[in-house]
Amino acid sequence: MRDQLRRAAVSIASNIAEGKERETPSEFIRFLYIAKGSTGELKTQLYIAKEVGYLSEEAFQELNSRAEKIAGMVGSLIKAMRRSRK
Repeated sequence: MRDQLRRAAVSIASNIAEGKERETPSEFIRFLYIAKGSTGELKTQLYIAKEVGYLSEEAFQELNSRAEKIAGMVGSLIKAMRRSRK
């Protein structure tokens, strides 16, 4: 479980970085969507970790809040990139 959580978290940052290095804004946006999907994966894993007793309610709330914030920031970046292409 710990390794899955780490992989999902690293995947968020890695996809943003990889997309930024691509040649076109549309490629960047595509990788941002992948990063946003990784935030969903991370949040799901946090819920599972809480349900099976690996995380306390307090730890879950803190980590889930951070994941929600990151998802929101990635979503806002996607919107901004899409607007700038028009």
